[in-house]
Amino acid sequence: MSIAGAGAGAALPTRLAAYAKVNLCLFVGEPREDGRHELVTVFESVDLADELLIVESGSGRDEVVCPRVPGPNLVESALAGLREVGWAAAPLRVEIAKRIPIAAGLGGGSADAAALLRFAPRLAPVSPGALTALAARLGSDVPSQLDPGPTAGTGAGDLIRLLADPGEHAFLIIPQAFGLSTADVYRAFDTRGRGRSRTELLAVDVAIETAATGPGWTLPPALTVNELQAAALTLRPELARALTAARQAGSERAIVCGSGPTVIGLFWGPDAWPRAQAGAAEVAEPYPGAVAVRPRRRGVGPGAANR
Repeated sequence: MSIAGAGAGAALPTRLAAYAKVNLCLFVGEPREDGRHELVTVFESVDLADELLIVESGSGRDEVVCPRVPGPNLVESALAGLREVGWAAAPLRVEIAKRIPIAAGLGGGSADAAALLRFAPRLAPVSPGALTALAARLGSDVPSQLDPGPTAGTGAGDLIRLLADPGEHAFLIIPQAFGLSTADVYRAFDTRGRGRSRTELLAVDVAIETAATGPGWTLPPALTVNELQAAALTLRPELARALTAARQAGSERAIVCGSGPTVIGLFWGPDAWPRAQAGAAEVAEPYPGAVAVRPRRRGVGPGAANR
């Protein structure tokens, strides 16, 4: 896996984009001994992003400031983990401007941590292996964000393979006024029955690998599924209205994203972007936070166009 900017020098202050992720699909297996579930998923990064401002710390120690998220966060854990493996950059102050909804299934905390890890080699040497191991330790969503772009995930979502860029598409993001605990959603999932067996998950992974081969691929409706959705609806039945709104706004598929509660509408085709924009305008009254977003193509630098 490539780490953007590895080996290059970097001057401070620096602003980093931390991209939200969406799950095009999420198939769930049985709980493992470590309490996580086996998964098969496809992630994409989108151009909805938090911003990290990194400056030298005036206190002689690492500091993380995130006004909208009081208390410890994954960026603090990422900095501590880097120090544990001998990363010798000067103490940093990281200020996080949150634009990704919190507790929304969009991986905002993971995106922030991954953005810092991507940048770390530009300040002081750290091996790619150490970064990858630290990302996996921080959370199952973090490894896929070390190289943002279309990615398939297995294991607990942390065993990843990079995918070619899919065909033209865009998303309608419908955030909710409430959050959902990932742990609560998985508990609700477990009360509904058993997850898929390893054999079933392997079959799904093979189907995804077949569908997502070569540039310009699309994911068929049979694979555009979130198996946590029913559990999320059990906890928050009002999500059904948001799913209906996304479908009525013209999306080909509407699903809950990750553990929720954000709902995404998926638009495929060369006119996907204007249709997603029109969809966001259509649902703006009941869902004022709704927004159209583009997927982030792999290898596109900060500030560059997606094409």
